[in-house]
Amino acid sequence: MMRSFKTWKLWVAVPVLAPLLAAACGGGDAEPTSKMGETPTEQLSGTIEIDGSSTVFPISEAVAEEFGKVHPRVRVNVGVSGTGGGFKRFAVGETDISDASRPIGESEARLAADNGVEYIEIRVGTDGLSVIVHPDNDFVECLTVGELKKIWEPGSEVRTWDQVRTTFPDRPLRLYGPDTDSGTFDYFTEEIVGEAQASRSDYTASADDNVLVRGVSGDRNSMGYFGYAYYSENADKLKLVAIDDGEGCVTPTAETIESGDYTPLARPLFIYVSKKSLERPEAAAFVQFYMEHGRELTREVGYIPLEADAYMRTIEMIR
Repeated sequence: MMRSFKTWKLWVAVPVLAPLLAAACGGGDAEPTSKMGETPTEQLSGTIEIDGSSTVFPISEAVAEEFGKVHPRVRVNVGVSGTGGGFKRFAVGETDISDASRPIGESEARLAADNGVEYIEIRVGTDGLSVIVHPDNDFVECLTVGELKKIWEPGSEVRTWDQVRTTFPDRPLRLYGPDTDSGTFDYFTEEIVGEAQASRSDYTASADDNVLVRGVSGDRNSMGYFGYAYYSENADKLKLVAIDDGEGCVTPTAETIESGDYTPLARPLFIYVSKKSLERPEAAAFVQFYMEHGRELTREVGYIPLEADAYMRTIEMIR
């Protein structure tokens, strides 16, 4: 059974989403359910703006690419400013959809309310946040949560690998990770350090996970962390580190993430959709397409999709 992430479940949002999509798409007179590669009977046009999490970006980008094949006159712009950066834009009405690797925060929700931005939270998959090292690293196979905290907590004095564990060699430890606008940063610091946003600052930070991949893969003394999909895409350049939260070492895989065995770094992934945007036919059609093809595309880019039944229920409700 998949690990329960508090109370955020896709089906909670669906009853609100369904009538909005039905209205926007014209109910029973809407264009037929789109299949990837299928030529539509009616051409939509317009622009859809998406921004936010670098972790969710591969899913939304894949959906946008396939949607564009069916609706070539609709331009879907998918940006990467981090979960926090995405919410800043979304909360003032600059974007239609916000990719997020954490739930919206209280201050972000208040800003949205102050600007009259109503939204729907939709869970789209599950990620196993991954700790990685250079593939030539032959001494790190598993780290405890306590060791990770010792490395990453504010004021950490860990500068060499032997300061993490005395059996490790006396080599410099160079760190790579997401910047402070990232939901990955928020989640990692909360689960590992014990407080969101609490972290040492003397590391190479970037909102672009591809930059972190290049950094770790090019530095044999490095360690970093980012979403599982970025590891999967670059498995030949990186080495996964198993995590021990007190129950033994567990490596993130599709199986351990889905089963909930990979703790505490398995986490839900979301998109937030503006209700106002759903009044536009092209935006409503895109969200419907996202739900119809989200399962296969989420798996394709390296994340863990929701159960098939959840997608089927959602598709039936939004038609």
